[in-house]
Amino acid sequence: MLFIGICGASGSGKTTLSDELCKAMGDDISTYILNQDSYYIDHSDLTFKQRTQLNYDEPSIFDHEALYQDVKCLMGGESISKKDYDFTQHARCDSQQLISPCDVLILEGIHALHDARLCELMFLKMYINVEPDICLLRRINRDIKERKRSIDSISTQYLTTVKPMYDKYIRNYISDADIIVTRGGKNARIVDILAGYMRNSLMTAKR
Repeated sequence: MLFIGICGASGSGKTTLSDELCKAMGDDISTYILNQDSYYIDHSDLTFKQRTQLNYDEPSIFDHEALYQDVKCLMGGESISKKDYDFTQHARCDSQQLISPCDVLILEGIHALHDARLCELMFLKMYINVEPDICLLRRINRDIKERKRSIDSISTQYLTTVKPMYDKYIRNYISDADIIVTRGGKNARIVDILAGYMRNSLMTAKR
C-alpha cells in the first residue's frame, strides 16, 4: 500500500487533488481517501451553541490517535469502520460501513502532516500552495452550499480561528512536504506526473 498525505489551507483544493489522483490511477488500482475532517473529536457532551464556538482549525481538535490506528490497520491489511462528521450539527456521525485495505490510501486535511508518526508512514507528503484570498473564496462557496452556513458565521470563524491557525501552523507544513503543488487540485500536469510515479512504484513493489 502507498500512503499519501495531502496538506494545505482550507479551500486550497485538497479534496479535489485527492479525487483527481484517484481518477488518474485508473480502475485497476484500488484507492481510498481518508478525510481528516472525519476525525474531529466528538463533543456530544456540549450544547450545539458550545460546539459552534470550538476552534475547528487547531491541531488538538482532531483525534490523532484514532486516525493513526486506522491507518496502521489498513496498512497492516485490516479493515476499519468508516468515520464521519456532520458539519451542520458539529457532531460525529460514524457508521458501520467497513473500509478495506487498498493499493493507494490518501489522507487529506489541514493538519495531515501534523502527526510525525503518520508522516513516517507516508510514501509522499504533498502541500498545496494557493493564495489565501483564493482559499477564502472557495471556502465561502463551499460552506454556503454544502454546510448551510451564513456569511456572518463564515467571516467570524475565518477571522477568529481559520486565519490565525493558518499563520501559526498550516503554512509551516510546507517545509515538511516532499512535493509542493501550485494552482490547486485541478493542476492536470502534476496529477498525471504523480499518478504515473505512483503507478510505477506500485508495479515495482509487486514484482
